[in-house]
Amino acid sequence: MTTQSLETRAINTLRFLSADAVQKANSGHPGLPMGGAAMAYTIWTRHLRHNPHNPKWFGRDRFILSGGHGSMLLYSLLHLTGYEVSLDEIKNFRQWGSITPGHPEYGLTPGVEVTTGPLGQGFANGVGMAIAASHLAATFNQSGHNIIDPFIYAIVTDGDLMEGVASEAASMAGHMSLGRLIYLYDDNNISIDGSTDLAFTEDRAVRFRAYGWQVLRVEDGNDVEAIDKAIKEAKADPRPSLIMCKTIIGFGAPTRQGTQKAHGEPLGEEELSAAKTNLGWDKEAKFFIPDDVLEFYRKATEKGREFEADWNMRFEAYKRIHPALGAELQRRLDGKFPKGWEKSLPTFSADPKGMSTRVASGKTINALANLLPELIGGSADLAPSNNTKIDGSPAFQKDSFAGRNFHFGVREHAMGSVLNGMSVFGGVIPYGATFLVFADYMRASIRLAALSHYPSIFIFTHDSVGLGEDGPTHQPIEHLMSLRLIPNLVLIRPADANETAQAWKVAIERRDGPTVLSLTRQNVPILETSAQVDKGAYVLKDFGEPQMILMASGSEVGLILEAAQKLAEEGKGVRVVSFPSWELFEKQDEKYKESVLPKNIQKRLAVETGSSMGWERYAKSVIGIDHYGASAPYKTIFEHFGFTVENVVKKAKEL
Repeated sequence: MTTQSLETRAINTLRFLSADAVQKANSGHPGLPMGGAAMAYTIWTRHLRHNPHNPKWFGRDRFILSGGHGSMLLYSLLHLTGYEVSLDEIKNFRQWGSITPGHPEYGLTPGVEVTTGPLGQGFANGVGMAIAASHLAATFNQSGHNIIDPFIYAIVTDGDLMEGVASEAASMAGHMSLGRLIYLYDDNNISIDGSTDLAFTEDRAVRFRAYGWQVLRVEDGNDVEAIDKAIKEAKADPRPSLIMCKTIIGFGAPTRQGTQKAHGEPLGEEELSAAKTNLGWDKEAKFFIPDDVLEFYRKATEKGREFEADWNMRFEAYKRIHPALGAELQRRLDGKFPKGWEKSLPTFSADPKGMSTRVASGKTINALANLLPELIGGSADLAPSNNTKIDGSPAFQKDSFAGRNFHFGVREHAMGSVLNGMSVFGGVIPYGATFLVFADYMRASIRLAALSHYPSIFIFTHDSVGLGEDGPTHQPIEHLMSLRLIPNLVLIRPADANETAQAWKVAIERRDGPTVLSLTRQNVPILETSAQVDKGAYVLKDFGEPQMILMASGSEVGLILEAAQKLAEEGKGVRVVSFPSWELFEKQDEKYKESVLPKNIQKRLAVETGSSMGWERYAKSVIGIDHYGASAPYKTIFEHFGFTVENVVKKAKEL
């Protein structure tokens, strides 16, 4: 090795620790770690407040590698700075049972703040984190006591900036003036297909300035001092900042740097050896970490203890001076709920005229809002239809960060990802709403919430052809079933107002994954029911000794109840089962399942205004919709599609 400064060797350690791991795995992405190492080094050694011995310390800054394909860069940083990511884990990159998977996964690897890889998601998650931080700061910080003051750093890529979700989130962040966001753009002009000239030629700087961002340029992405200066400038500006760092993908690799070949495949032993020689590294050494480099990076552990100790001291002082606020913030950070909060859940008297479950949801939100001030959220430009407004609270805007009502705009995908960032940041319980049919626009965010166990709450109203005249473009058919396919997602389709209130209880208490509330536009009767939503399914009513079972979710429960009454009048023994959530039902023990759906009763009919697929696991016959809807008043649609008492009775008799 040639004589190099400690800083240069520290940066090259990031490059070659990453490239060696990719080479050993024989798969991965060496280009981003090699090209972006100096950016990462500057953030992590000069700016990021974190504690490797306590990755969940609340007062920390957050770092997101939005270009999650470059995961080895993050794993190298985590190992070097002292997180519980061993060198053996680095060597087991992308292997079975390792905590260093191909893309970073929240909850698996200590120090990984969010799951990234699907491009644009990390970018938008960071916006959510900045929103949560800004809201909590406005709510709790007092003069001389800025107890909540994190910055949200990210490294974003060309691919991130191409994705629509990032554009939506960037527009939102600029409008809200989220100055806590500092994103370093790995501007290397290369994507998998080749040069970005093939598909990505707009002026990114002009675009982000138009969004309301501060845009800074660093002409040499290896210039640590220039990067450092830009970050300092970004910290001082009230706008979100994009620092465009001109980098070379695969920097140092003699024949592959600056080409798409450096992006997503190992360099190969010969090229990797040549790259090491090119940058003054020992070409024979594998996973080499110079002792003084490791000592330098490991200073992060002592600095981290100091950061946390200082924050804890400031928090204790804050709690002495502002005891009520301090106790409330501590409660939220501990993930505890106010004692007896569930008693504020509304109850509704039986009423055949009833109300829509979207209206019941809005009433529940407002009943909970005073006791759960951490409950915040809004809608993708549909608040009056989704019933998401918290009465008496202003909107969250750049001049009112304490507001609890969010106008996400017509940005469903960003809304989903932003909710994920808010929920994982902590201290808030976020929800976001749109029509069920537009769940398609945010499916990637919903899936990542489920994979990562983010406790986001997604509200989808207008959940069937019951929305009526807007027609098939707005009438969900396959959506309920497609959402039920997502592992670790709990979907609840309440039958009436009381089930809706209990569905909210489940969603708020569920902290290990996302919840979908599927709600009606049209009125449904308020039933005489115990609303056992937490069981997933329960016996609503038995008419005599059951000979058959009618089951349904949501708006169709009232329908099958009427049909069961007709059948009972004809001497049939009928059990009516309300089935708001498959996922919750499957969590019950076999004894309970048998008590609701006895195996000896095989005459079973399921009714749901959506795809019939899947119901065969519970029912012998299904009344569903396996085609698109129609534009007409909803009662007319229900009649033509067979969602009538007469048709349910007819199908039940055919069992």
